[in-house]
Amino acid sequence: MTEIKNKHVQLMQGNEACALGAIKAGASFFGGYPITPSTEIAEYIAREFPKLGRYFMQMEDEIASIGAMIGASMVGHKAFTATSGPGFSLMQELIGYAAVAEIPLVIIDVMRFGPSTGLPTMPQSGDIMQARWGTHGDHSIIALSPSSVQEAYYTTIRAFNLAEQYRTPVVVLLDEKIGHLREGFDISQDLEPKIINRADFVDKAATSAGGGKYLPFANTPSGVPPFVPLGQGERYHFTGLTHNQAGFYTADAEQVATFMHRLCHKIEDHVNEIAEVEQLDCAGADCVIIAYGAVARSAQEAMMELQSQGYKVGLLRLKTIWPFPAEQIREVCADKKLVVMPEMNMGQLAVEAKAALIGSGVPFHSITQVNGRLIAPPPIMQAVIEQMAEHSVKQGGGR
Repeated sequence: MTEIKNKHVQLMQGNEACALGAIKAGASFFGGYPITPSTEIAEYIAREFPKLGRYFMQMEDEIASIGAMIGASMVGHKAFTATSGPGFSLMQELIGYAAVAEIPLVIIDVMRFGPSTGLPTMPQSGDIMQARWGTHGDHSIIALSPSSVQEAYYTTIRAFNLAEQYRTPVVVLLDEKIGHLREGFDISQDLEPKIINRADFVDKAATSAGGGKYLPFANTPSGVPPFVPLGQGERYHFTGLTHNQAGFYTADAEQVATFMHRLCHKIEDHVNEIAEVEQLDCAGADCVIIAYGAVARSAQEAMMELQSQGYKVGLLRLKTIWPFPAEQIREVCADKKLVVMPEMNMGQLAVEAKAALIGSGVPFHSITQVNGRLIAPPPIMQAVIEQMAEHSVKQGGGR
């Protein structure tokens, strides 16, 4: 047997890494309903939360699950759930409520092939647009996309941090391949992440008005009002209606417009702080592959093989899906000779990436695959080679 020199390395599944990350982040309430391919997260939490004095609640369906999460978060719990496409669909109305009431939540969506029941055990990046626009009305959302088991752990922790920091629902979009993948996971102490808690942002002086009255939806400079949980010294009102700074319904046009702009801009004005991308060999590349999730692993292998054949190819991996990192894409790709984007859907995010490059003159090619299988490196390589030839991008550079 080969000796494992690093005793911090464990063999772990992606779903288990998400559950472990939630525990590390301080999650104290899980409300959920079993659904393939995310059920391992609920199983892990059901086993471990009682040992830690935390709360696991299996509800009768996904609608009740997110309702329970909202109630738990209101009183101070870091609340989360794990689901997949059909369950995520059922949650959308109350995701909208959480967005407008500014209630921190984390939803781990292990995406499967759809629509409807589809292929429950097979992957598809099918919930990309549902994460952004699944609930009605204007709102912003944060959605993250890990590409490895270890990253699933840290991404889940970051999701909780962002939920607390921006008072918003945050979605972790895994595809089935990452959720069920098992690989080495390094839990070394030097990788310990910072944990953000709700109390870190509570500064009553910043939201006081009229004799020190706490305003739970104050128009703060950051756009994010500090959140004092119910039952912890302040009395105020939650509603899904548009509301004033005190939390009570208003139809006043000026107050409604102010609220809606703050609700959206508290995220959209901080894209550079929220959106993370990873660049691999993009600086000197003629062609950049844009990818996310499990497909990014195939894209990286394709990139390396193409490089061995003399092609100048880089990879831009999107670790954040929403808010969309359009500025980063423009900065990396606007001077390239070709951009290729493989996705396990009909090009849901390619629409956004292509729009980001409008006016740059860079040829953009979308690779789509909707057969319940992970895109392998060969189709990506073939598309790059064919597109580089079509656009007269020679090996070694030049047109």
